[in-house]
Amino acid sequence: MAVITKITTQQKRTDRYNVFMDYGKGKGEEYAFSVDEEVLLKFQLKKGMEINEYDLADIQLYDEIQKSFTSALNYLSHRMRSEQEIRMYLKKKEIDEPIIQETVLKLYKYKYLDDLEFARAFVRTYMNGGNKGPIIIQQELREKGVKLSIIEQAMVEYPSEQQIEHAVMMAEKASKKETKLSERALKQKLDQILSRKGFTRDVISIALQEVTVEKDDDEEWRSLMFQAEKIKRRYQGYTGYEYEQRMKQALFGKGFAIEMIDRYLSDEEQD
Repeated sequence: MAVITKITTQQKRTDRYNVFMDYGKGKGEEYAFSVDEEVLLKFQLKKGMEINEYDLADIQLYDEIQKSFTSALNYLSHRMRSEQEIRMYLKKKEIDEPIIQETVLKLYKYKYLDDLEFARAFVRTYMNGGNKGPIIIQQELREKGVKLSIIEQAMVEYPSEQQIEHAVMMAEKASKKETKLSERALKQKLDQILSRKGFTRDVISIALQEVTVEKDDDEEWRSLMFQAEKIKRRYQGYTGYEYEQRMKQALFGKGFAIEMIDRYLSDEEQD
């Protein structure tokens, strides 16, 4: 039976210890293994202690779990993580699945893992940022392995009133940048932006009702003039009826009224 002859602290990691043993084969003292401080205390390892092969297997297994646990804690120190994120992180470190399972159980035991609290914090973070709608938030939580039932509980943190408020703010900000669009095109643009940001149809509909997108005739005319000048360059090679038809189709596609388009083409013809 092997006997522990010496235990020393590692130079680079003071929370780990090198264990030296004499296996009784005439070789004397030799390095045997290293363990985490918690393992040292759990198994009460000390000089003169006898260890058989079964004890050694238990010690090494527990140490593998402890190393995995410590690695997971370091990963969690930056921010909260979902269970799946922890599992994927440990898997990338080539830790065996049984060790990962024990690590996850230990993290739950000491309350370092809680997918519901993680999901709630995740929702609050993006809700406070105000730049993502509920659909995208839910999608990202699913990608992190959070169960649908947990996501539904967490989404209570982002009430519909606040969703509408954020959607209105986004729409107003975007409308100020899109001054050259027709009224109809602007509404479509804002609808697309809010949809891409992950807001529901109901929220988008309410938000757009609260955002002023109506333009007076002068504003609409200036927008048409701007768009027409861009389109004209595309159809420089056309004349007469064909030119007019192409301009009408293009400007109508941009959301301008036929009456206003005809006015523009009539003015252009007179020039």
